[in-house]
Amino acid sequence: MLNIVVCVKAVPDPNEACNIKIDPETKTLLRCDVPMVINPLDKNAIEAALQLKRTRGAEITVLSMGPPPAGQIIKECLALGADHGILLSDPAFGGADAYATAFTLAKGIQKIGPCDLVLCGMASSDGATEWVGPQIATFLHFPVVTMVREIEDDAGRDWLVKADWEDGYRRVAVELPAVFTVTRDLNRPKALSFSGIIKARKKEITTWTVADLDTAARAVGLKGSPTIVGSFGIIDNRRSVQMLTGTAEEKADALVKILAEAGAIG
Repeated sequence: MLNIVVCVKAVPDPNEACNIKIDPETKTLLRCDVPMVINPLDKNAIEAALQLKRTRGAEITVLSMGPPPAGQIIKECLALGADHGILLSDPAFGGADAYATAFTLAKGIQKIGPCDLVLCGMASSDGATEWVGPQIATFLHFPVVTMVREIEDDAGRDWLVKADWEDGYRRVAVELPAVFTVTRDLNRPKALSFSGIIKARKKEITTWTVADLDTAARAVGLKGSPTIVGSFGIIDNRRSVQMLTGTAEEKADALVKILAEAGAIG
């Protein structure tokens, strides 16, 4: 039976993107006022784990780092069929960049114990760096395959996967344990079922703080992030607008004249 860890992230609801704010001092996103949802590509990662559970047998642990409300997305994964949920939550984790996030998640995976496969979405909708998965692999000393779109052969310990590559794809042979970052082409995530939601009520979410990970607070969160945002500002994208009046023909003639004077047409 496989031991699979799926790393998921709580991201701001895209429908509430206009309400996202940035802390002017730390220059990090303020997420507390925006509803959180599971990162879309992480849904493909959890679906891949569930398919492997059905075909090969697997124990699935969902791992996430975030504030207490992020536990809701773990609950969603448990309702889908994951076996265990762990939330890394501590004020010390706040403000982490991709490096510090990957370091913290890797520490969590090491605490979970031996695993065969780590799955995560290729990128998050709020950061889109595509760095976290490969960096987790580096910290764990696991091989990594990015942009996995198909698992062609999962027999034994030597797997064959198909991964996106520029305008085509590549076939990669990899020995477990390994880290895969996945694309939306890998599968079609299933929706929550009522029975799954009922079963998830009985499943507990374990919370670990920085003290549980056997690491110093200076190595995680904002303090452990080498990325430095020097400054940021608001882009003024206002454009001058000229309203055209008259009949349709008159407005068309006026528009052609304006474009010709601007050199846009000959």
